[in-house]
Amino acid sequence: MVKGIEHLAVISKDTDKIKDWYLKMFGGEVVYDNKKGTYFIAFPDKSMIEFIKSDIDNTENELKTGGIRHIALGVSKEEFDSAVEKLRAENVEVLTEVSESASGIKTFFFRDIDGNILHLIYRPDPLV
Repeated sequence: MVKGIEHLAVISKDTDKIKDWYLKMFGGEVVYDNKKGTYFIAFPDKSMIEFIKSDIDNTENELKTGGIRHIALGVSKEEFDSAVEKLRAENVEVLTEVSESASGIKTFFFRDIDGNILHLIYRPDPLV
């Protein structure tokens, strides 16, 4: 019945700022702008992130707090290390250092500029 996840939404007090940060850090393109602070950024695989303006402050979340906890962003093996360095150069809050499993899966957890948890991942063998 469900074909996949079309998009996920990120709520922010400053959607212009967070949208620009995601574009700078991860690429993609703005495919929707309602001129009221809502944007959609699309990536090459057609997945999207929506940014919606909020009038209230974010609440803190931790890696293991209940509910939806992080956004995992897939990168290629060739781009993983440079993506981590780019994020470090932006002084992101690092939640876990880069780790690599015995099967070659590489991960890195960090926060975006609004405090949302993101997960950079490279999988040598996709799950599907």
